[in-house]
Parts: sequence; structure tokens; C-alpha cells
Amino acid sequence: MFQFRRPAQLTAVPHNGLRLALTAAVAALALAAGPVAAGWSMDPTRSHLSFVSIKAKDVGEVNTFKEMTGTISDDGQVTVSMFLDSVETLIPIRNERMREFLFETTNYKDATLSAKVEPATIAGMEPGQITPLTAEGNLSLHGSIQPMIIEMQAVKLADGTVMVASTKPLIVDAAKFGLSDGVETLREIAGLDSISHAVPVTFVMTFVPAQE
Repeated sequence: MFQFRRPAQLTAVPHNGLRLALTAAVAALALAAGPVAAGWSMDPTRSHLSFVSIKAKDVGEVNTFKEMTGTISDDGQVTVSMFLDSVETLIPIRNERMREFLFETTNYKDATLSAKVEPATIAGMEPGQITPLTAEGNLSLHGSIQPMIIEMQAVKLADGTVMVASTKPLIVDAAKFGLSDGVETLREIAGLDSISHAVPVTFVMTFVPAQE
């Protein structure tokens, strides 16, 4: 069960980056939609997720995913997918290496979130109101399932859409998703002394009422 609590009530739980970003965005949407939501979908043109790879100890590179989808049903069932083949590092050969050696997209096509939310928690959000939120959930990535938690804020816009953003960088631990061998392969191919297994993640995502 997905539960939402004010940050002050939350006990410490490890951050897990990418899965947190996806969970937070959909969770916040469900809350803002009210107790009788008709369903929502992510607007990819107004949504963005970035993760930073850190190599040679202190060289950071910003990467993104170009294709994401997300929906939430009227009963609070969340499904969010990020397509791993769409990784974008701005260097074509590096994109190919990440797909082949890190994400292994021949066998793992996407990261998929499944969760249950309570839409009535923040039914009274007004346009322009900024609401801090904390969410818990699970994500399946590269054959592993891990719990997550994220701190973010949501704002309901005048046109009824909901925008959600992380309020702190999130940290993905590659080892928890079985990605350590892939990281090591990338390090060897690039001739680097190191590539960090800790990956900071930030996001801004926008959701709109689903079309009937």
C-alpha cells in the first residue's frame, strides 16, 4: 500500500533515486486530483527527469530519458514506465554502451512502477497552492524490486494540471538493482579509474486529466 504522510511524521528510510522520482510524481498527482479523480496521464512534453553519472571521482555528466509514460486510474492504481532504450547522454556511443552493458535493454525494456495511492488525502488543493509531500512505493528495474521514499512538492495549476518536483536530490544505488557489473564494464571500456555507483536524480513532472 502506498501511504502519504507529512515529512515531519516520517521515519528515516534510505533513498533510492530513480524509482523515487517516478513514485513521487504520480503520488502527488493522485493526491491533488481529489477523491473522485477520473484518471490522469503524464504530459511528456512538460516532464523531465535527469540523473548524474560521476566518473574519475569528480567529473559529473547529466543524462536523461527521452520517453516516459504514466497513468493513474480513478481507484488510485498507479502505473509508470520509463523506457531504458531512450537514455540520452548527448554522446551516441555512450548511449549505446549504457543500453547494452548497463541497462541490458535486450532483456530489460523499462523501469515499471506499480502502486496504490489515496486520492482523497489532499482533496482541497487550490490552484497555485504548493504542497510538500512524502511518498513510499516500489519499483521494478533490471530484474530487482526495491522500496523507495522521496520528498517533493506539488502545485495545482489554474488549468487543473498538476506539476510535481523533487525538493532534494535523490540517490540511486546501482548495486541494489544488480547494475554493478554494468558499471564496471563501462569503466573498463572508457579507461576510467572510477565510476560512482551512487547516482543523484532530480525531476519535474506534469500530469493532466485523462481523456475519456
